Amino acid sequence: MIRIKKLKIGLALGSGAARGLAHIGVLKALIEEGISIDMIAGSSMGALVGACYARKGEIAGLEELVLKTDWKQLVRLADPNLALLFRGFIHGQKVKELLRAIIGDVEFKDLKIPLAIVATDINTGEELVIKEGSVIEAVRASISIPAIFMPVKFSAKGGSASGGKDRFLIDGGIVNPVPVSIVKDMGATFIIACNVIHRPQSRTSFGSMKKQKASKLILETRTFTKSGFAFGRKNVPLATLNDKINKLIQKNKDKFKNFQKFINVFRTKVYKGTQRIDPNTPNILEAIIQSIYAMEYEIAKSKIKGADIVIAPNVGYLATLEFHRGMEAISDGYEAAMKAMPNIRELIS
Repeated sequence: MIRIKKLKIGLALGSGAARGLAHIGVLKALIEEGISIDMIAGSSMGALVGACYARKGEIAGLEELVLKTDWKQLVRLADPNLALLFRGFIHGQKVKELLRAIIGDVEFKDLKIPLAIVATDINTGEELVIKEGSVIEAVRASISIPAIFMPVKFSAKGGSASGGKDRFLIDGGIVNPVPVSIVKDMGATFIIACNVIHRPQSRTSFGSMKKQKASKLILETRTFTKSGFAFGRKNVPLATLNDKINKLIQKNKDKFKNFQKFINVFRTKVYKGTQRIDPNTPNILEAIIQSIYAMEYEIAKSKIKGADIVIAPNVGYLATLEFHRGMEAISDGYEAAMKAMPNIRELIS
């Protein structure tokens, strides 16, 4: 008798900021087609999406949250701190509170599906794989874009991943933008990788791409208010999450206004000579993010070679910070996964 070993299917979710929302569509397709995921590894945005899915084995809640969120309001959660500006544009405490509202205050041992999150030690350049302790702290570290977010202090008390010493962590995509090797080390015998990092494209600004029209369903189910935004009250968990987010926005409102005043004064006094500069010249934020993206693109090409299936949603048209275009990203992720489904079934059968 020949004994056939059951495949252990691992999913590697890569970095990509707003483009990483395509991971939601990929997971949605895998669930619909009955492809069971045994373990997940994620970097940056892939860490956030992976954590949400690993907690309960479902992605519908995160999808609805992305589609119904007023991203312009969430900018107020940026928590800019002038005193700490030279350590990072965004301090990150409000981001941590937002992650707690989305993911829940859980530890890795509480997750339904085993999860590994990749971060980068900014002092040594080492890859750090986090598989124990607080999920929120791990995700917060993995999504911390250099110079934008302040590096996250990861305490030696937080688990053995720290190597017995305090570390300062940044975006996991810097060293491993598509963590195929990590999910393999977790024991996966069949690996599906989702790579949303495409060849960098030239653009004059991150908001310059033409927006596609939102679906009638989304417009009907989202309600905006003066204080924030509201979900349909039939969905109690999302309504509760909405209340938490609106409270965070109100707490941070005055601080954000003061920071905006500072920026306006700074622009007036410092940029008097802007008429001599080509208006298409990328600003410092764009330069930093595009530089990181170009680097991750080159690294990703080698990292995905160990995967059995690579799903590459066509999201290169999305700017790095266009989170408000989540519907398009999710749709492209779903479409790419469904196209790959015949190959996945053939290989796992």
